[in-house]
Amino acid sequence: MNEQPHEGRNSRRIEGAARADDGDNARERHGAGNRRDGRRDRRPEGWHPGRQEANAARLVAFEVLRAVDEDDAYANLVLPVEIARAGLNKLDAAYATNLCYGTLRMRGRWDAIISRCAKGRRIYDIDPPVLDLLRMGCEQLLAMETPPHAAIHETVVIARNFFGQGTGGFVNAVLRRISEKAGQWPEIVRSSTASHTEFLSLWHSHPRWIVEALEESLEASGRSRDDVESVLAAHNAPAKVALAARAISPEALAERVEAAKMEAFPGCLMPSAVLLGRGDPHRLYPVRDGLAGVQDEGSQLIAAMFASAPIEGKDELWLDMCAGPGGKTATLAAIAQGRGARIHANEPQEHRLDLVAASVEPWEDTVALRLGDGRELGTQEPDAYDRVLVDAPCSGLGALRRRPEARWRKDPKDIPGLAKLQRQLLASAFKALRPGGALVYSTCSPVLAETRDVVRDFLAAHGRAKLLDAGEVANRVAIRDVSARDGMVQLWADADRTDGMFIALITKEAADAEAAADSTTS
Repeated sequence: MNEQPHEGRNSRRIEGAARADDGDNARERHGAGNRRDGRRDRRPEGWHPGRQEANAARLVAFEVLRAVDEDDAYANLVLPVEIARAGLNKLDAAYATNLCYGTLRMRGRWDAIISRCAKGRRIYDIDPPVLDLLRMGCEQLLAMETPPHAAIHETVVIARNFFGQGTGGFVNAVLRRISEKAGQWPEIVRSSTASHTEFLSLWHSHPRWIVEALEESLEASGRSRDDVESVLAAHNAPAKVALAARAISPEALAERVEAAKMEAFPGCLMPSAVLLGRGDPHRLYPVRDGLAGVQDEGSQLIAAMFASAPIEGKDELWLDMCAGPGGKTATLAAIAQGRGARIHANEPQEHRLDLVAASVEPWEDTVALRLGDGRELGTQEPDAYDRVLVDAPCSGLGALRRRPEARWRKDPKDIPGLAKLQRQLLASAFKALRPGGALVYSTCSPVLAETRDVVRDFLAAHGRAKLLDAGEVANRVAIRDVSARDGMVQLWADADRTDGMFIALITKEAADAEAAADSTTS
């Protein structure tokens, strides 16, 4: 193979397919337009300063909500910038964070309530910035238990300062009606919905199609469809940050966390995990130096299962087919280095390959970087790898608890295209796997069209492909029981306290074994 240094990094790049155009994936913008002090001026023409100064923490939350809505920004990227710009102390920063994330998560519930108090105005007839303020008011009144007079008054101040007295009066009236029925809203919403699924969608603030997809997946996983309410509630609960101990013991990592005046907790699922109570993990030197990394326990399980799946023969060359942004690759690199194995990390987008390079820098002698289309890799390198990981691009519906705005950006029309790509990647990965090796297919999604359906159709079309028992392997590497059905694992935010990862293990039989099987049946 032709290898050359990856620009700016010491890890080696393997030249694969032609460079992919990553322009469509650049979503780092926060919008253009007129700004004051680096912030978009959202005030209307003719605005005059109000008599009262708006509360800084609430104003930060409002600015972030507008950036998410107007500029398609990511809250987790914009919020730290706005907090720093406003100079908030720790208490106010925590309040702004909870208000912003809670408002985004519970938008569906708050809209259902606002629509019943807006005196005939449909929810989408309300100007979006004003609707964001009403949602913020609901979050304070009904979730954060802010005293009603403070929640209403401070929200009205922002409305009046930005949009004038008339808008301030409208916001005041709607929030007062909401506050007057604070304890009655669950029953009010329940009694006005046509079905239990519709109520769950509104009250737990998930698009209905997602609720239905989760119900189907629960049933296919051996759980009750009624468990969907527990899953939805888990998506709405803030998730602890999980660290993966890579080139450091979990015990030593926990000590470093506590030395930095942060709380450390043992992992719920994986022995390699340390959970943070609060605080910035990037302040920790093991994270800065690459000895540990931020990684959900479900992702840590995938890496451990990949390295522990039974194979026949040599165990020297591994492939991470969809490596970006590099968290799993780094975890695998630490394991591979201890075994004397090497990893080829493939990624079709150069900017994501740069992220992989940064993640694996401590193991640069173990990892070779490859820029190329994974769908072509199997044809280019048939039967080349002892282990192959396909952590496929997916809808990401298993990670809704970590991305508060994500549920509102998903579209069921995207699923067929993703499923087609997943099938192509799995077929290519199987070509690249040598006979007797092990392949892991995983997604951060519980949607059947991206998980069990992909694997079952693949097995039916490939006689040499055999499903391994993923549950048995998972229970060898996890610290508590992991449930499986039909040899496949589906994790859940409520039961497993991880992101909703799906995991299947596949091996490839020798060509003569398939021929022998065919002769037996003929």
